[in-house]
Amino acid sequence: MKMIAAVDNNWAIGYKNKLLVRIPADQKYFRNETIGKVIVMGRKTLESFPQGQPLAGRTNVVLSRKPDYKVKGTVVINTVEETLDYLSQFNTDDIFIIGGEIIYRQFLDYCDEALITKIDHDYQADAWFPNLDELKEWQLVGDTEEQTYFDLEYRFLKYKRV
Repeated sequence: MKMIAAVDNNWAIGYKNKLLVRIPADQKYFRNETIGKVIVMGRKTLESFPQGQPLAGRTNVVLSRKPDYKVKGTVVINTVEETLDYLSQFNTDDIFIIGGEIIYRQFLDYCDEALITKIDHDYQADAWFPNLDELKEWQLVGDTEEQTYFDLEYRFLKYKRV
């Protein structure tokens, strides 16, 4: 399984259930990587999407502790164990963990690759991605040239579990 996220210098990913910034090239990258694949998210992440609707062209798996939570076009599951059981029917290379913070932390040990858009900025935040640079089992294996969006600089990084 893979994780995909955009993070700032402090590995922050969000504030008040919203992305820190929307960079069109990052959104295109996310779409290209996940289209036709399985995306796994928490309820709050789903609810942060436009009209709280699932992303088209993907199998949307939502973790929620609310047993009666239902959204058309999603598979709602209540526990990590049940989610892993459901995901076993798919090729692990086709599964992306897309957030939020709790979901990333719950699935970190089950993932072997992370696609990170690293934004050179410090945002006010209340949600963070695990800092892979501090985890000895994760190694940076890919890095693009720096790109810019207005005054923001960012890079696309690839980490692998070693």
